[in-house]
Order: sequence, then C-alpha cells, then structure tokens
Amino acid sequence: MSSSASSTAALALSVLLCACAGHSERTLLARNALDAGDPRGALKALDKELDVDSERDLPKKTGGDNALLLLDRAMVLQALDKYELASRDLEVSDKQIEILDFSRNAVADIGKYLFSDDTGPYKAPAYEKLMINTENMMNYLARADLNGARVEARRLAVMEKFINDKDDPGRGLLGPGSYLAGFTFEKSGNADEALRHYDEALSYGSYTSLKEPIERLSRVASFRSPRFHALLGESDKPTDGKPAAMVTAPVPDADGELLVIVNFGRVPAKVAKRVPIGLALTYASTFMSPADQAQANQLALQGLVTWVNYPELGHAHGAWGQPSFMLDGHWGGLEGILAVDQETRRAWDDAKGAIVASAITRMISRVVAGQVVKKAAGGDVLGTLLSLGTQATLTAVDTPDTRNWATLPARIAFGRVRLPPGRHTVVLGARGFEKKQTVDIAPGGWAVVNLTALN
Repeated sequence: MSSSASSTAALALSVLLCACAGHSERTLLARNALDAGDPRGALKALDKELDVDSERDLPKKTGGDNALLLLDRAMVLQALDKYELASRDLEVSDKQIEILDFSRNAVADIGKYLFSDDTGPYKAPAYEKLMINTENMMNYLARADLNGARVEARRLAVMEKFINDKDDPGRGLLGPGSYLAGFTFEKSGNADEALRHYDEALSYGSYTSLKEPIERLSRVASFRSPRFHALLGESDKPTDGKPAAMVTAPVPDADGELLVIVNFGRVPAKVAKRVPIGLALTYASTFMSPADQAQANQLALQGLVTWVNYPELGHAHGAWGQPSFMLDGHWGGLEGILAVDQETRRAWDDAKGAIVASAITRMISRVVAGQVVKKAAGGDVLGTLLSLGTQATLTAVDTPDTRNWATLPARIAFGRVRLPPGRHTVVLGARGFEKKQTVDIAPGGWAVVNLTALN
C-alpha cells in the first residue's frame, strides 16, 4: 500500500477513534446519582461538568452544551427545594436555546442541526421550550412569587402561539402550563385571564379540581366557554338572567387554598438508532423529493447505502408509580397525571419522517462525495481507499446529535383543595421520596407545595 493510501486510512481511523464523547457521557454520573436517589450527588456532578465551584455559580459560557447542562441542573435544584437558583438556571438557558422547527419545509435545517457534531448551540424541540416556562412557574409559585410566575405565564403564551401556528405535535404538553398560568392569574386578581388559561388547560385534560375555581371566578368575570359547562355538568341555559356557572353556592371568603405539584421520573434520553435503508425510506417518503428518493433507491440497489442512523428516543426512566398526597393526616386526591414522556414521544415520532429524510439526504451526500474522490483518483485501489476514507471521515463528523433535556420529569400531577386559615401539614410522596412541609394559610390566602423526584 502506498504511503498516500496509508495516510488516508490512518486519518479516517483517527477521526473515528477521536470523536469526542457526547453529551450523554457528560451527564452519566449525574443520571446515575439520580437513579440512586442522590440528587446532591447529581448536583455535584453537574457542577463539575459546568466547571463551577457550587450551584451558586454560573459557568463562564452559558451557550452550547452548558445551556443544556443548566437545564439539567435546574431540575436537580428544584428537587432540592432551591427554587430561586433553579429559576435562574432555567431563565439563563431559555435565552440561549432556540427552537428546532420540525415542519415539512424545514428538512434541510433539521439535517444541518441534527446530523452534525454536538458541540454547537443546542436547539430544542418546541415541547422542551414549553416545559421551561411550565417548570419555572412551579419554582416561582413554590416561593409565592406571583410577579415571576406571571412573566413565565406570558412566555408560555408566546410558546402556545408558536405551537398552534406551526401545528406542532408538542401542543399536548400545554395542559399543565395552562393550569398553572390560570392559577397564577387567579391569585393575581385577574379572573378573566385566569379563566382563559383554565379553558386552555381543559382542552388538553380533565381537571376536576377546576370546577370550584371556575364557579367562583365566573361570578366576577365575563369569559365563558362550553368546556366550563361540560365540567360543571350544567346546560348553557341561563338561570335568573345569569349563566348557570354564576349561580352556584358561594365559598366562604375566609377560606384559603392549597395547590400541590408532584414531578416524578425522567423523560426518555435520545439514542442513535440504525435501521435498514428500505425502512428508512418508508419513514421519510413524504418528506423527500422524488429525485432524492430515486437516488437513494439507486444507491441502495448498488449496495452503497444499506443502513441509516438517526436520533431516536429511548425508554422513559421511573415514569411508573403512584404519587401520594396527605393533608393534616388525611389522604388527598391527585389528578392530571400528565404523561410527559408519552407526549414527548408522540411529538418526536410525529417528526420522525423529517428527521429520517434528513439522515438519508446527508448519507447520499457522503456517498456521492466518496464517489467523486474515487473517480478523481482514477478508480483504482488508491481511489477506492480515498473514497472509503472520505466517507468514513464524513460519517465520523456527521453523526446524529442525541442531546436532550435529560432531567425533565416524566410525569406531573396536581392536587388542589380549599381549606380553613391556619397551619396545615402536607405530605407528598413519589418514587420512594417523601416530603413533609407545614404551611400557614392566611384568610383568603394560598400556598403551593412541590415535590420533584427524578429517580
């Protein structure tokens, strides 16, 4: 073998061997600590990856992978009841992370992003951006900060418009955020805005705990929805000149209210998946031009393209389980147990065609580049080696990006009760974790208690 050919082969091998560890390797210690029920150990591991002394510090650079690491750290901080720091990390990440458009006309952009090395800026699917605002509302409400919660509620409304305009499959995750936005505006004294958000929540889930708030708010607000009547079991027929929702028995003004939130488990991590070219073409058929399909089929028949790699979601972690809620020694009910992991999978599967189409298109480009090199070298053994070296090099630096928000909870549950003023004891449980907290409810006041169990 000539020295030139040897150099080419060595270069290809070195690129394959030196491909740096992906994001999943950087979060492995943190995820293992969470699996072991050790959020403080997870926090320590993430601080090390961010190259900071403690959770009080931000890294020098907050873009790239660090933006994603900050998202991971934010949820661990929430699990440790460090809500102010968790809010900070979420807000810093929110400014850095862009949305990746999975629409039919964005295949080229998907390809440029999802099939390159994972050292560039992280772009999130819309549902992750949506969950940033949802989780941050929890952080603000847990420390009774309505100003901060309203900011997140308005950011959520912007994301809601984007998702609806794009017909994004992630819209199924709007339910809990809309519920919390409604609660935020209700406690801020804006009844109409609260009812609008509660109506949005009801369009994505059945929240029976909203019956009493909707009855109460409808006495002072003008907003109406057929979903309210369906929830209340009433007709649209007015009674004494008032809509049915306005003639229910009043709740004593002195009563307060408690909202509990339980986050548990973790969403699926992304993995690189390998499928035969025939199956890949089936997934991608409606997202590829006839010319690209024909070229892919031709290369497949020649044996030049046999497998396609693309990013896929793995399995959810710790999603199964039944959270619990006790108030003053009595069991309380939880509802709206949103399967975030299932919604994220549904959204990702909906985008699979565009993702696989991008993978095929880029694989075709690699093969064509190799063929050009082979032809330019005369098509002999050296040309073949150069062609293989070119394809190997391009493959090594063109692998699926499997980054995602690894600590996003798999499930979210709510519990909500009216209760008399005074001191009350709340106990929440999930995935072997238990949280006991005492709350003091002022007349007409409210409190939010959160448990986040990421094991």
